[in-house]
Amino acid sequence: QEAFAAFGECEAKVMVDRYSGRSRGFGFVTFTDVEACNTARDAMNGKELQGRTVAVNNARQRTYDTAG
Repeated sequence: QEAFAAFGECEAKVMVDRYSGRSRGFGFVTFTDVEACNTARDAMNGKELQGRTVAVNNARQRTYDTAG
């Protein structure tokens, strides 16, 4: 969260495996301001964070295939 807080007020959640408790390798950052969100996305995408290159993009709504 600290890395993204420089761009504005935000909340961060890292997704963890429910059985092992280890990070699943992705998370979500929610900003209160759209401009801060866009600035953070553009600035942080492709940057190194804690030794790993991060991909930052807007969340997409999950779609389900209802055809059998």
